[in-house]
Amino acid sequence: MSRRPRLTIRARLTLLYTGLFAVCGAIVVAVSYLLVAQLEPQGQGEGQHAPGSFLARCHSEQLSAHPNDRLLAKCSVYFQLRGAQHQRDVTLSHLLQYSLITLAIVIALAAILGWIAAGRALRPVHRITAAARAASEQNLSARVALRGPRDELHELAETFDEMLDRLQAAFDGQQRFIANASHELRTPLAVMRATVDVVLDNPASTPADLRGMAADIRAEVDHAEHLIGALLILARNERGLTAHDEVDLATVAEDVLDSADLAERRVHATLEPAVISGDPVLAERLIANLVDNAALYNAAAGDIWINTRTLAGSSQLTVANTGPLISPADADRIFQPFQRLGDRTSHDGFGLGLTIVGSIAAVHGGTATARPRNDGGLSVTVTIPSAGSPAQDTGIQKTERPAVPQK
Repeated sequence: MSRRPRLTIRARLTLLYTGLFAVCGAIVVAVSYLLVAQLEPQGQGEGQHAPGSFLARCHSEQLSAHPNDRLLAKCSVYFQLRGAQHQRDVTLSHLLQYSLITLAIVIALAAILGWIAAGRALRPVHRITAAARAASEQNLSARVALRGPRDELHELAETFDEMLDRLQAAFDGQQRFIANASHELRTPLAVMRATVDVVLDNPASTPADLRGMAADIRAEVDHAEHLIGALLILARNERGLTAHDEVDLATVAEDVLDSADLAERRVHATLEPAVISGDPVLAERLIANLVDNAALYNAAAGDIWINTRTLAGSSQLTVANTGPLISPADADRIFQPFQRLGDRTSHDGFGLGLTIVGSIAAVHGGTATARPRNDGGLSVTVTIPSAGSPAQDTGIQKTERPAVPQK
């Protein structure tokens, strides 16, 4: 069964314009006709229904040798009114005829002009459609770039261009992330292969050499395992928050500090209640990453400050440490995936520590901000809406001024 072809929007708009014009024109014609029809010649009511005897008397009186002047005057008035009535009827007939012909011509012109106007009005929509068809994962450079008055279609075109900008940035970021992740995963594999090849190519390898090879491979496997775990956390956060338990950041921070390996670094903790609604596992990972970074990028006997508090309906966590000075230029890029201040091939970390912190904060509807300390080191503040706060929105990611070496 074939589907009946449907009218295009341009055709429907043209029919709508034409129909509205036809209705309005018909109303104007009808009102004009009724107004003219209600106008009667002056004195028309006096004798428009005169009997036939009166007409006979008028004819006989006109033929009489001694006519009655008064009767002839009445007859003259009567015949004038009859002529005016006839002229009125002819005028109404012509008015209706010419009005209908004019209305038909104007409706045809309205249909043509409506088709042209609809085409011009829908031109931005065609440009948006063409840009949408041209856009693909490999090419997101097409833009509408609509000019003209700032109407609803102009706003739609700007919104579409902004959406393409976001998509292009997301795809570019995804491609960089995949490339960096591939590089990071390739590094431990290359190390394991080189270690195995060295031992296998040496005919005089001893059991000690084999045990050393196994230890090296085990370390690289752990490295790859931790990297994959970090990538899985980021992928999990992309799906949004699935748990909404009440979590006290102060309690979680105490647990993290009890199990963290801080060596000789001094910890200064000020832990006030800071209850959020979210995932306890993610909250623990957030604090653990901050504490690990503060310990890893610190002096041997440096200081670590960790504070939690509730302020203006939000729960705040701040972790600061001593350490090397960080320039503003480096500070602007640290929250990006796989960004490190040191050697990219170093095994000190993956460059995902604070990326995960920002992702966890965002999935809880919060923000992660960082600022370099004047005397060296870094201060990172995570702000998340408190449990029950109407400001909590887990669908928007906000990450500002990322600035630290990451684990």
